[in-house]
Amino acid sequence: MTRTPHLTSDGAACCWIPLFPLRCETARQPELASAIGLCPALKLCEPDPVHYDAQFSRLLAALGQVSPVIEPAELGLAYIGTDGLEGLYGAPEKIVEAIKRGMRNAERGTDGEGPLACSAFPLPRSAFRVGWGRGKFVSWVAATRARPGEAVIVLVGGEAKFLAAQPLAALPLDSDTHRRLRQLGVRTLGALAALPEEAVVSQFGRAGRRLWRLAAGRIAERVVGRVAPEPIVAALTFFTAVGERELLVHALDQLIERALRDPRRSGWRVQVVRARAELEHGASWLVEATLKDPSADRERIAAPLKTQLERSPPAGAVERLVVEFTAFAPGTAELHLFARDAHAAARAGRRRALRTAAQEIKLRLKRSLLYHVIEVQPWSRLPERRYALIDFDT
Repeated sequence: MTRTPHLTSDGAACCWIPLFPLRCETARQPELASAIGLCPALKLCEPDPVHYDAQFSRLLAALGQVSPVIEPAELGLAYIGTDGLEGLYGAPEKIVEAIKRGMRNAERGTDGEGPLACSAFPLPRSAFRVGWGRGKFVSWVAATRARPGEAVIVLVGGEAKFLAAQPLAALPLDSDTHRRLRQLGVRTLGALAALPEEAVVSQFGRAGRRLWRLAAGRIAERVVGRVAPEPIVAALTFFTAVGERELLVHALDQLIERALRDPRRSGWRVQVVRARAELEHGASWLVEATLKDPSADRERIAAPLKTQLERSPPAGAVERLVVEFTAFAPGTAELHLFARDAHAAARAGRRRALRTAAQEIKLRLKRSLLYHVIEVQPWSRLPERRYALIDFDT
């Protein structure tokens, strides 16, 4: 792995699909659309966060065809850096059309030349909104004012006029600050910007200064492009679906240990770890943790995942469990010793040879047939509970 610099952009376009999980469900189950709002017959759906995450990744991949600077914010919301795109597409209206075309390609499951990955189900059609402006805040507010499938463009120099008429709720406010501003008679961003900046700071402190400058269009937060290295993945398939919390915790420990032994991790500490599970009846479970202090210690990496497992466990029995390391930080000198160790180098060479052979088998047979058998519950009286299949890492 190598360190990749972050690309940034002052110009921004905000792409937003409100209620993204709901839109994903109505896209793959069209019969739900008639129930929304009217609810003639209530239907409860188990959440499928893995599916939603895959669909959002499709959307990001399509937007990446337009600009190299993409910053995902949350499910259904992403910012596109627009600096320099004028030379490729022309005026802002042309750039927005290119963005909308990319989003429509994602709806169809294509990048314009061929199919995208994970296109088994369609994305929500014409549910997206696009906002254009200088900085992320202006583009976000513009996106919230756009109609489904359309765009609102705020040209440079027109930020203050555009923001003045917007409601106070457009700001990232906590409930107490929102209440206090309403009590002062402030209803719009223009009314807040009309107050003296220092008076707002005296009432609300440093956060008040930022809110005032956002309302006045004085801040242009840059779009910071994401760096997405190839993740390190470890997966485990259970012989029978598992619902016991203790067994899942044990499986998480084993998967993290296995991922840490991957040769690509040598010299790097883990910064972001994800755990996802395929559940019975087609549902899924997904949690992600960002480590404040990146680590290569199994217990420290597993701790936040175990906490989330305790707080929000899977809604059903788990058939397959996957752990992914998706972001890394440079390691310490001690970690680099593993890379220089002769035995570690020999083991890495053998693993590369095995991965090559496994890849050839997979290409010929169109699916993976190689697994490890590992001990997961040796005290069980049921043979099928004592062991589990774990995919051979290709």
